[in-house]
Amino acid sequence: MDSESPQKTQKPFKICNNTREIRKGIVASSLEDLTSKVKEKFEEITDSNFTVVLENDGTEIDDEEYFATLDPNTSLMVLTTNQKWNPMYPTCNFNSKDQVDDGTKGGEELAGLVGRLKTNLCHLSLLGGPELELLSDMDPESLADLTYPDKIFLDQLKEASGRFLCEKRQAQDAMELLRLYQEKESAESETN
Repeated sequence: MDSESPQKTQKPFKICNNTREIRKGIVASSLEDLTSKVKEKFEEITDSNFTVVLENDGTEIDDEEYFATLDPNTSLMVLTTNQKWNPMYPTCNFNSKDQVDDGTKGGEELAGLVGRLKTNLCHLSLLGGPELELLSDMDPESLADLTYPDKIFLDQLKEASGRFLCEKRQAQDAMELLRLYQEKESAESETN
């Protein structure tokens, strides 16, 4: 053993395929070591034409220096040539179809809406008035008991949706006021 070359420490990594259905634990000391173990563990990898990326954001790991900065238990993803990285959570697809009111005042709709927002909270700002009203009127206690045990999240979601709803209504009121002002100005200019 050569005393001048430092012994590389083994680090554990969590590695998945691009669909996140196959997950493996691999311990490696270098990027080269990692790639050789990936070939052994993942049957779909038949040649060296694959990429290792960070699972959370898709950053490619292509050199030993960057590999050395990775923390133990970092989640990685293996992509073959024709695959691309996708975010972990599905994107929200809001159903734009009208729905008949069945008298339950959005019980299932509310649970679905909260579920979608829990996976991707950024869509809160894209919601319309009816959805924001549904969220701001919800009872976090009853919803926490039934479907979502995270009451703090529900309380914060209710408060944030109430704020967004208030801001939207203020903007609508301001636009209506401007419209009325313009109508009055144009009516006065026509009479003169």
